[in-house]
Amino acid sequence: MMSEPSADSHPRVPASPTPATRPRAKARVPLWDNARFACIVLVVLGHSVQRLTYDSDIALGLYLFIYAFHMPAFAIISGYFSKAGPPTSRQMARVMTDIVAPYVIFETLWWLTKLIFEGEADPNLTTASWTLWFLLALGIFRLVLPYISLLRWPLVWTVLISVCAGYLPNLDDTFSLARTLGLLPFFTLGWWLNEHRIVDRMRVLERRSPWVTGSACAALATAGWAAWFFVDLWEAMNLREWLFYDASYDDLGGTQWWAGGVRLMLMAVALVLSIAFLYVLPRGEHRWTHFGQYTMYVYLLHSFVLYPFRESGVLRDLEPTWLWLPIVIVAAVLIAMGLATRPIRRIFRPLIEPRPRGIFADPTLIAREGRRRDPTGSRRPKETSASHPSARADQANRDAPT
Repeated sequence: MMSEPSADSHPRVPASPTPATRPRAKARVPLWDNARFACIVLVVLGHSVQRLTYDSDIALGLYLFIYAFHMPAFAIISGYFSKAGPPTSRQMARVMTDIVAPYVIFETLWWLTKLIFEGEADPNLTTASWTLWFLLALGIFRLVLPYISLLRWPLVWTVLISVCAGYLPNLDDTFSLARTLGLLPFFTLGWWLNEHRIVDRMRVLERRSPWVTGSACAALATAGWAAWFFVDLWEAMNLREWLFYDASYDDLGGTQWWAGGVRLMLMAVALVLSIAFLYVLPRGEHRWTHFGQYTMYVYLLHSFVLYPFRESGVLRDLEPTWLWLPIVIVAAVLIAMGLATRPIRRIFRPLIEPRPRGIFADPTLIAREGRRRDPTGSRRPKETSASHPSARADQANRDAPT
Protein backbone atom coordinates (compact mmCIF):
# COMPACT_ATOMS: atom_id res chain seq x y z
CA MET A 1 0.00 0.00 0.00
CA MET A 2 1.45 3.28 -1.09
CA SER A 3 1.65 5.99 1.48
CA GLU A 4 0.19 9.33 0.68
CA PRO A 5 2.75 11.92 -0.09
CA SER A 6 3.32 14.36 2.67
CA ALA A 7 2.58 17.98 2.24
CA ASP A 8 6.30 18.74 2.41
CA SER A 9 7.13 16.43 -0.51
CA HIS A 10 5.78 18.92 -3.04
CA PRO A 11 7.56 22.19 -3.63
CA ARG A 12 5.58 25.07 -2.35
CA VAL A 13 4.49 27.65 -4.82
CA PRO A 14 4.90 31.10 -3.37
CA ALA A 15 1.63 32.88 -3.04
CA SER A 16 1.07 35.93 -5.14
CA PRO A 17 1.55 39.07 -3.14
CA THR A 18 -1.65 40.52 -1.84
CA PRO A 19 -2.28 44.24 -1.82
CA ALA A 20 -1.40 44.23 1.86
CA THR A 21 1.97 42.52 1.34
CA ARG A 22 2.96 43.95 -2.03
CA PRO A 23 5.70 46.57 -1.57
CA ARG A 24 4.40 50.05 -2.10
CA ALA A 25 5.98 52.14 -4.82
CA LYS A 26 7.84 55.19 -3.65
CA ALA A 27 5.90 58.39 -4.00
CA ARG A 28 7.23 60.62 -6.74
CA VAL A 29 8.79 63.83 -5.44
CA PRO A 30 7.74 66.75 -7.66
CA LEU A 31 10.81 68.79 -6.68
CA TRP A 32 13.16 66.61 -8.71
CA ASP A 33 11.03 66.81 -11.83
CA ASN A 34 10.75 70.57 -11.34
CA ALA A 35 14.53 70.74 -11.00
CA ARG A 36 15.16 68.67 -14.12
CA PHE A 37 12.83 70.78 -16.21
CA ALA A 38 14.25 74.03 -14.84
CA CYS A 39 17.76 72.83 -15.69
CA ILE A 40 16.84 71.80 -19.22
CA VAL A 41 15.16 75.18 -19.77
CA LEU A 42 18.44 76.81 -18.77
CA VAL A 43 20.28 74.56 -21.23
CA VAL A 44 18.00 75.62 -24.09
CA LEU A 45 18.14 79.24 -22.98
CA GLY A 46 21.93 79.24 -22.80
CA HIS A 47 22.21 77.85 -26.32
CA SER A 48 19.55 80.29 -27.57
CA VAL A 49 21.20 83.47 -26.32
CA GLN A 50 24.73 82.43 -27.26
CA ARG A 51 24.68 84.31 -30.57
CA LEU A 52 23.32 87.42 -28.85
CA THR A 53 26.30 87.58 -26.50
CA TYR A 54 28.57 89.01 -29.21
CA ASP A 55 26.48 92.19 -29.48
CA SER A 56 24.89 92.59 -26.04
CA ASP A 57 26.47 92.83 -22.60
CA ILE A 58 23.16 91.97 -20.97
CA ALA A 59 22.90 88.78 -23.03
CA LEU A 60 26.50 87.92 -22.17
CA GLY A 61 25.83 88.49 -18.48
CA LEU A 62 22.80 86.19 -18.64
CA TYR A 63 24.86 83.61 -20.52
CA LEU A 64 27.65 83.63 -17.92
CA PHE A 65 25.14 83.45 -15.08
CA ILE A 66 23.50 80.37 -16.62
CA TYR A 67 26.77 78.60 -17.37
CA ALA A 68 28.08 79.28 -13.90
CA PHE A 69 25.87 76.55 -12.46
CA HIS A 70 23.34 74.92 -14.79
CA MET A 71 25.41 71.90 -15.87
CA PRO A 72 26.87 71.36 -12.37
CA ALA A 73 23.28 71.36 -11.09
CA PHE A 74 22.30 68.85 -13.76
CA ALA A 75 25.25 66.66 -12.77
CA ILE A 76 24.24 66.82 -9.10
CA ILE A 77 20.70 65.71 -9.92
CA SER A 78 21.98 62.88 -12.13
CA GLY A 79 24.33 61.69 -9.40
CA TYR A 80 21.58 61.82 -6.80
CA PHE A 81 19.68 59.10 -8.64
CA SER A 82 22.70 56.93 -9.45
CA LYS A 83 23.70 53.74 -7.69
CA ALA A 84 27.26 52.83 -6.81
CA GLY A 85 26.81 49.10 -6.34
CA PRO A 86 28.13 46.49 -8.77
CA PRO A 87 26.06 46.89 -11.95
CA THR A 88 23.63 44.12 -12.83
CA SER A 89 23.23 42.85 -16.38
CA ARG A 90 20.00 44.81 -16.58
CA GLN A 91 21.71 48.04 -15.55
CA MET A 92 24.51 47.47 -18.04
CA ALA A 93 21.93 46.90 -20.76
CA ARG A 94 20.35 50.21 -19.84
CA VAL A 95 23.65 52.02 -20.30
CA MET A 96 23.76 50.63 -23.82
CA THR A 97 20.12 51.43 -24.66
CA ASP A 98 19.81 54.76 -22.83
CA ILE A 99 23.24 56.24 -23.50
CA VAL A 100 25.37 54.41 -26.08
CA ALA A 101 22.64 53.76 -28.66
CA PRO A 102 21.18 57.32 -28.59
CA TYR A 103 24.70 58.72 -28.79
CA VAL A 104 25.50 56.74 -31.95
CA ILE A 105 22.11 57.56 -33.48
CA PHE A 106 22.36 61.30 -32.89
CA GLU A 107 26.00 61.49 -33.88
CA THR A 108 24.97 59.95 -37.20
CA LEU A 109 22.15 62.48 -37.53
CA TRP A 110 24.59 65.31 -36.90
CA TRP A 111 26.99 64.00 -39.53
CA LEU A 112 24.15 63.92 -42.06
CA THR A 113 22.97 67.40 -41.04
CA LYS A 114 26.42 68.92 -41.46
CA LEU A 115 26.96 67.09 -44.74
CA ILE A 116 23.66 68.36 -46.18
CA PHE A 117 23.76 71.96 -44.96
CA GLU A 118 27.49 72.63 -44.65
CA GLY A 119 28.80 70.35 -47.37
CA GLU A 120 31.25 68.60 -45.07
CA ALA A 121 31.25 66.23 -42.13
CA ASP A 122 33.85 64.58 -39.93
CA PRO A 123 32.51 61.20 -38.80
CA ASN A 124 34.26 60.58 -35.51
CA LEU A 125 32.51 58.87 -32.63
CA THR A 126 35.29 59.83 -30.23
CA THR A 127 34.42 63.53 -30.50
CA ALA A 128 30.88 64.46 -29.47
CA SER A 129 28.89 66.88 -31.59
CA TRP A 130 27.63 69.94 -29.72
CA THR A 131 25.32 68.78 -26.90
CA LEU A 132 26.10 65.06 -27.13
CA TRP A 133 29.08 65.38 -24.80
CA PHE A 134 26.78 65.04 -21.79
CA LEU A 135 25.69 61.56 -22.89
CA LEU A 136 29.31 60.46 -22.89
CA ALA A 137 29.83 62.11 -19.51
CA LEU A 138 26.84 60.28 -18.01
CA GLY A 139 28.17 56.98 -19.32
CA ILE A 140 31.62 57.56 -17.84
CA PHE A 141 30.12 58.78 -14.56
CA ARG A 142 28.21 55.53 -14.21
CA LEU A 143 31.26 53.44 -15.04
CA VAL A 144 33.56 55.06 -12.48
CA LEU A 145 31.06 55.63 -9.64
CA PRO A 146 31.38 52.09 -8.18
CA TYR A 147 35.13 52.65 -7.87
CA ILE A 148 34.80 56.17 -6.48
CA SER A 149 32.38 54.91 -3.83
CA LEU A 150 35.12 52.66 -2.45
CA LEU A 151 37.29 55.64 -1.49
CA ARG A 152 37.31 57.06 2.02
CA TRP A 153 36.85 60.68 0.92
CA PRO A 154 35.23 60.46 -2.52
CA LEU A 155 34.37 64.15 -2.72
CA VAL A 156 37.92 65.22 -1.89
CA TRP A 157 39.40 62.85 -4.44
CA THR A 158 37.07 63.92 -7.24
CA VAL A 159 37.76 67.59 -6.57
CA LEU A 160 41.48 66.86 -6.81
CA ILE A 161 40.90 64.95 -10.04
CA SER A 162 38.94 67.86 -11.51
CA VAL A 163 41.50 70.50 -10.52
CA CYS A 164 44.51 68.44 -11.59
CA ALA A 165 42.90 67.49 -14.92
CA GLY A 166 43.19 71.11 -16.01
CA TYR A 167 46.98 70.92 -15.81
CA LEU A 168 47.11 68.13 -18.43
CA PRO A 169 47.78 69.74 -21.84
CA ASN A 170 46.87 66.58 -23.77
CA LEU A 171 43.44 66.21 -22.17
CA ASP A 172 40.94 67.35 -24.80
CA ASP A 173 37.41 66.67 -26.01
CA THR A 174 38.11 63.05 -26.95
CA PHE A 175 35.20 61.16 -25.41
CA SER A 176 34.45 64.47 -23.64
CA LEU A 177 36.99 63.43 -21.03
CA ALA A 178 38.03 66.96 -20.06
CA ARG A 179 34.45 68.02 -19.29
CA THR A 180 33.66 64.70 -17.65
CA LEU A 181 36.54 64.97 -15.20
CA GLY A 182 35.80 68.65 -14.65
CA LEU A 183 32.20 67.95 -13.61
CA LEU A 184 32.88 64.67 -11.81
CA PRO A 185 32.80 66.26 -8.31
CA PHE A 186 29.24 67.48 -8.85
CA PHE A 187 28.00 64.08 -9.97
CA THR A 188 29.75 62.47 -7.01
CA LEU A 189 28.23 65.06 -4.68
CA GLY A 190 24.75 64.15 -5.88
CA TRP A 191 25.39 60.46 -5.21
CA TRP A 192 26.92 61.27 -1.80
CA LEU A 193 23.91 63.34 -0.76
CA ASN A 194 21.59 60.43 -1.47
CA GLU A 195 23.93 57.80 -0.07
CA HIS A 196 24.09 59.57 3.29
CA ARG A 197 20.45 60.72 3.13
CA ILE A 198 21.48 64.33 3.64
CA VAL A 199 18.35 65.68 1.98
CA ASP A 200 16.12 63.55 4.21
CA ARG A 201 18.04 64.32 7.38
CA MET A 202 17.90 68.04 6.72
CA ARG A 203 14.19 67.73 5.85
CA VAL A 204 14.75 69.83 2.75
CA LEU A 205 11.71 68.37 1.02
CA GLU A 206 9.39 68.94 3.97
CA ARG A 207 9.90 72.54 4.86
CA ARG A 208 11.69 75.70 3.81
CA SER A 209 12.98 78.38 6.08
CA PRO A 210 12.04 81.90 4.93
CA TRP A 211 15.50 83.06 5.99
CA VAL A 212 17.25 80.39 3.91
CA THR A 213 14.94 81.01 0.96
CA GLY A 214 15.73 84.72 1.13
CA SER A 215 19.45 83.97 1.28
CA ALA A 216 19.19 81.67 -1.75
CA CYS A 217 17.34 84.32 -3.75
CA ALA A 218 19.93 86.91 -2.71
CA ALA A 219 22.78 84.63 -3.82
CA LEU A 220 21.21 84.12 -7.25
CA ALA A 221 20.42 87.81 -7.64
CA THR A 222 23.94 88.82 -6.61
CA ALA A 223 25.48 86.38 -9.06
CA GLY A 224 23.25 87.65 -11.86
CA TRP A 225 24.15 91.25 -11.08
CA ALA A 226 27.88 90.47 -10.89
CA ALA A 227 27.75 88.58 -14.20
CA TRP A 228 26.38 91.71 -15.89
CA PHE A 229 28.14 94.51 -13.96
CA PHE A 230 31.66 93.03 -14.33
CA VAL A 231 31.10 91.73 -17.84
CA ASP A 232 34.19 93.53 -19.20
CA LEU A 233 36.35 91.83 -16.60
CA TRP A 234 34.87 88.43 -17.39
CA GLU A 235 35.53 88.97 -21.09
CA ALA A 236 39.12 89.97 -20.39
CA MET A 237 39.77 86.80 -18.40
CA ASN A 238 37.90 84.64 -20.95
CA LEU A 239 35.51 83.43 -18.26
CA ARG A 240 33.05 81.79 -20.63
CA GLU A 241 35.70 79.30 -21.72
CA TRP A 242 36.58 78.50 -18.11
CA LEU A 243 32.95 77.63 -17.41
CA PHE A 244 32.95 74.92 -20.08
CA TYR A 245 35.42 72.74 -18.12
CA ASP A 246 36.67 71.42 -21.47
CA ALA A 247 40.18 72.85 -21.89
CA SER A 248 43.50 72.85 -20.11
CA TYR A 249 44.57 75.88 -18.11
CA ASP A 250 47.31 76.62 -20.66
CA ASP A 251 44.74 76.79 -23.46
CA LEU A 252 42.68 79.17 -21.33
CA GLY A 253 45.63 81.47 -20.69
CA GLY A 254 46.13 80.28 -17.13
CA THR A 255 49.82 79.49 -17.32
CA GLN A 256 50.46 80.24 -13.63
CA TRP A 257 50.94 77.41 -11.18
CA TRP A 258 47.90 78.53 -9.23
CA ALA A 259 45.53 78.30 -12.22
CA GLY A 260 43.86 75.33 -10.55
CA GLY A 261 42.69 77.71 -7.85
CA VAL A 262 40.53 79.50 -10.43
CA ARG A 263 38.71 76.28 -11.23
CA LEU A 264 38.36 75.58 -7.52
CA MET A 265 36.72 78.97 -7.00
CA LEU A 266 34.42 78.46 -9.98
CA MET A 267 33.41 75.07 -8.56
CA ALA A 268 32.63 76.71 -5.21
CA VAL A 269 30.50 79.34 -6.95
CA ALA A 270 28.73 76.62 -8.96
CA LEU A 271 28.03 74.68 -5.78
CA VAL A 272 26.55 77.67 -3.96
CA LEU A 273 24.41 78.69 -6.94
CA SER A 274 23.27 75.10 -7.57
CA ILE A 275 22.14 74.73 -3.96
CA ALA A 276 20.40 78.11 -4.06
CA PHE A 277 18.76 77.25 -7.37
CA LEU A 278 17.47 73.88 -6.14
CA TYR A 279 16.29 75.41 -2.88
CA VAL A 280 14.11 78.12 -4.42
CA LEU A 281 12.36 75.76 -6.85
CA PRO A 282 8.72 74.96 -6.06
CA ARG A 283 8.17 71.77 -4.07
CA GLY A 284 4.66 71.05 -5.31
CA GLU A 285 3.38 69.66 -8.58
CA HIS A 286 2.47 72.03 -11.39
CA ARG A 287 1.24 71.69 -14.95
CA TRP A 288 4.80 71.71 -16.22
CA THR A 289 6.25 69.34 -13.59
CA HIS A 290 5.82 66.18 -15.69
CA PHE A 291 8.03 67.69 -18.41
CA GLY A 292 10.94 67.02 -16.06
CA GLN A 293 10.53 63.31 -16.74
CA TYR A 294 11.54 63.79 -20.38
CA THR A 295 14.58 66.05 -20.24
CA MET A 296 16.58 63.85 -22.58
CA TYR A 297 14.07 64.48 -25.37
CA VAL A 298 14.57 68.20 -24.95
CA TYR A 299 18.33 67.87 -24.59
CA LEU A 300 18.84 65.82 -27.74
CA LEU A 301 16.28 67.54 -29.97
CA HIS A 302 16.57 71.24 -29.12
CA SER A 303 19.93 71.57 -30.86
CA PHE A 304 18.31 70.64 -34.19
CA VAL A 305 15.63 73.29 -33.60
CA LEU A 306 18.21 75.98 -32.82
CA TYR A 307 20.74 74.95 -35.47
CA PRO A 308 19.23 76.89 -38.41
CA PHE A 309 18.78 80.04 -36.31
CA ARG A 310 22.30 79.93 -34.89
CA GLU A 311 24.08 79.11 -38.13
CA SER A 312 22.09 81.43 -40.41
CA GLY A 313 23.07 84.50 -38.41
CA VAL A 314 19.46 85.43 -37.67
CA LEU A 315 20.28 85.87 -33.99
CA ARG A 316 23.13 88.32 -34.64
CA ASP A 317 22.70 92.10 -34.47
CA LEU A 318 19.23 91.90 -32.96
CA GLU A 319 18.38 95.36 -31.68
CA PRO A 320 17.06 96.59 -29.38
CA THR A 321 18.21 94.05 -26.80
CA TRP A 322 15.44 94.95 -24.36
CA LEU A 323 12.95 93.69 -26.94
CA TRP A 324 14.67 90.68 -28.46
CA LEU A 325 16.21 89.16 -25.36
CA PRO A 326 12.83 88.59 -23.64
CA ILE A 327 11.49 87.15 -26.92
CA VAL A 328 14.38 84.67 -27.08
CA ILE A 329 13.86 83.75 -23.42
CA VAL A 330 10.16 83.04 -23.96
CA ALA A 331 10.94 81.10 -27.14
CA ALA A 332 13.48 78.95 -25.28
CA VAL A 333 10.91 78.05 -22.61
CA LEU A 334 8.32 77.19 -25.26
CA ILE A 335 10.82 75.04 -27.16
CA ALA A 336 11.67 73.12 -24.00
CA MET A 337 8.02 72.53 -23.22
CA GLY A 338 7.11 71.63 -26.78
CA LEU A 339 9.85 69.03 -27.16
CA ALA A 340 8.67 67.25 -24.01
CA THR A 341 5.06 66.88 -25.16
CA ARG A 342 3.47 63.52 -25.94
CA PRO A 343 3.29 63.90 -29.77
CA ILE A 344 7.00 64.68 -29.98
CA ARG A 345 7.83 61.80 -27.66
CA ARG A 346 5.83 59.35 -29.77
CA ILE A 347 7.60 60.42 -32.95
CA PHE A 348 11.14 60.39 -31.62
CA ARG A 349 10.95 57.61 -29.02
CA PRO A 350 12.60 55.03 -31.35
CA LEU A 351 15.62 57.36 -31.63
CA ILE A 352 15.88 58.50 -28.03
CA GLU A 353 14.68 55.33 -26.32
CA PRO A 354 15.73 52.56 -28.73
CA ARG A 355 15.20 48.96 -27.70
CA PRO A 356 17.61 46.93 -29.82
CA ARG A 357 16.71 43.48 -28.51
CA GLY A 358 18.66 41.76 -31.27
CA ILE A 359 22.07 42.89 -30.03
CA PHE A 360 21.74 41.18 -26.64
CA ALA A 361 22.41 37.52 -26.01
CA ASP A 362 19.50 37.66 -23.57
CA PRO A 363 16.73 39.65 -25.28
CA THR A 364 14.65 39.57 -22.10
CA LEU A 365 17.00 42.17 -20.62
CA ILE A 366 15.01 44.72 -22.60
CA ALA A 367 11.64 43.01 -22.21
CA ARG A 368 11.99 43.07 -18.43
CA GLU A 369 12.97 46.70 -18.39
CA GLY A 370 9.50 48.02 -17.58
CA ARG A 371 9.31 51.76 -17.26
CA ARG A 372 12.27 53.51 -18.80
CA ARG A 373 14.55 55.74 -16.81
CA ASP A 374 15.77 59.02 -18.16
CA PRO A 375 19.60 58.91 -18.17
CA THR A 376 19.48 61.69 -15.59
CA GLY A 377 17.67 59.36 -13.21
CA SER A 378 13.99 60.17 -13.70
CA ARG A 379 11.79 57.09 -13.88
CA ARG A 380 9.21 57.76 -16.55
CA PRO A 381 5.63 56.55 -16.27
CA LYS A 382 4.42 53.82 -18.57
CA GLU A 383 3.45 55.01 -22.02
CA THR A 384 1.85 52.53 -24.38
CA SER A 385 0.60 53.21 -27.85
CA ALA A 386 -0.34 51.31 -30.96
CA SER A 387 2.62 52.80 -32.74
CA HIS A 388 5.12 51.34 -30.30
CA PRO A 389 5.04 47.51 -30.40
CA SER A 390 7.77 47.15 -27.81
CA ALA A 391 5.70 49.14 -25.33
CA ARG A 392 2.76 46.78 -25.86
CA ALA A 393 5.02 43.77 -25.39
CA ASP A 394 6.46 45.19 -22.19
CA GLN A 395 2.98 45.92 -20.90
CA ALA A 396 1.98 42.30 -21.60
CA ASN A 397 5.06 41.05 -19.77
CA ARG A 398 4.21 43.17 -16.74
CA ASP A 399 0.56 42.11 -16.73
CA ALA A 400 1.26 38.39 -17.23
CA PRO A 401 0.77 36.22 -14.12
CA THR A 402 3.95 35.04 -12.42
